[in-house]
Amino acid sequence: MTMCVGMWILLLVLHAQGGDGQMVQMDPSKSGFVGSQVELRCIFINSNPPVKISQVTWQKLLNGTKQNVAIANPALGVSVLPPFKERVSFKQAAVRHRTPLLEDTTIVFSNLQLSDEAAYICEYTTFPAGNRENMVNLTVYARPMTRMTLTTPTIVARAPKRKMTVATCVSANGKPPSLIKWDTRLKGEATFQETRNQNGTVTVRSNYVVVPSRETHKQKLTCIVTYRNEKITDSVVLNVQYEPEVKIEGFDGNWYLNRQNVQLTCRADANPPVTIYQWKLLNGSLPSNVEIKNNTLFFKGPVNYDLAGTYVCDATNGIGTRTGVVDVNITEFPNNPPPGDDLPQEQHNAGAAIGGAVGGVVLLTVAAILLFVFLRRRQRTFKGDYSTKKHVFGNGYSKAGGLPAHPPMPKNHQYPDDSDDEKKPAQISGPGGFEASDHDFDTEQEDLKRPYFTVDEGESREYDERTLAFKYEPESEIADDMISQTDGSVISKKEWYV
Repeated sequence: MTMCVGMWILLLVLHAQGGDGQMVQMDPSKSGFVGSQVELRCIFINSNPPVKISQVTWQKLLNGTKQNVAIANPALGVSVLPPFKERVSFKQAAVRHRTPLLEDTTIVFSNLQLSDEAAYICEYTTFPAGNRENMVNLTVYARPMTRMTLTTPTIVARAPKRKMTVATCVSANGKPPSLIKWDTRLKGEATFQETRNQNGTVTVRSNYVVVPSRETHKQKLTCIVTYRNEKITDSVVLNVQYEPEVKIEGFDGNWYLNRQNVQLTCRADANPPVTIYQWKLLNGSLPSNVEIKNNTLFFKGPVNYDLAGTYVCDATNGIGTRTGVVDVNITEFPNNPPPGDDLPQEQHNAGAAIGGAVGGVVLLTVAAILLFVFLRRRQRTFKGDYSTKKHVFGNGYSKAGGLPAHPPMPKNHQYPDDSDDEKKPAQISGPGGFEASDHDFDTEQEDLKRPYFTVDEGESREYDERTLAFKYEPESEIADDMISQTDGSVISKKEWYV
């Protein structure tokens, strides 16, 4: 068939343009949807001088067979043959005149049908040039009918869990066939099936399969049909019925003796809703102080050990009955402060005041310790500190102060415990009056015979060796400023009392 059509096209192309310049102009292809209208153009380009058009014939070429559609003859007029008579006409009114103009013999198809799909030939019979013709391919499309339906209005989830088709998407009688996809959050799978109809259309069918459950309830399922460049969508929301999903709320693990206002509530997620709630206590009966209202147990009065046990709630709807369980234990004391048992505002204020007082005491204590350390260090710096004393021996100060060269000294002398170690003298003895156990002066008797004195380390920077040995301050100033001590030393009044 394809080879035949190809040969016809080649012959028509060769025959469409004559050697004398005549030409039949047509579109190579046209298309339209079922039920629509389409024009098939045919224009004759005459030569100069023009040839005479004797007749124009439209023919349908299908499977190698020609079928006349319409004829325009200057003498006989216009004729449209069955089965096209009601749906085919010439576009130009001049074709139907008594003296017709046949250069433009375009025809119009109305209410296009699938059976109209074929190749159409427009043939001009001329004198004396002969026949001239050309051809157009007409394609007819069928827009599919798309619909999406639930397999059943109500889907029931039962045990054991089984896969079932919940929705079907159909694209029927389409030409060319459609492409179906699904858009959803559901975890399911899709099946596809194509059926070719006798009129050349194709029906595509897709089923969506899931395991019905509580999670699939109220989930949106969308079918997307792509036909040529168009997209058609349709959606449904699943209505899945399932048994109650039950849990008991209210026990926080902190039910203790004498706690007030405790309760247990039976929560159930179900479709359809739960119609019956039943409470019971395993291995016993419900406590006497329990009041049941709908799905809640109210425990009147303070908590006691009789409330301990395993509580069971049975919830029933039109699909079935499910159970929720909670173990209640009672403690003597609270594990943590119950919600809502806040301390009174007066206790909060008292706590804040106590905290402030303790903080003040701590600050005062720290300040007192720092002051004590400061004063203690100052006292240790000046009291009995030999860095403030001058030892005067020999002829150095005897003239000014009238002090003996070697004043009498006790054999043993101890200072208070808070004196520095270097302030405590050792035993002093010997004919010269000086002999220290820690310092050996026997080998340096010559030094003992020479006058000398000690000064502060800071003052020693102001004198060289000769100054320390031979230069002294005025006698009157030394006598007025110095106070003699029992150990033979002299303390400066200025340094002691400053």
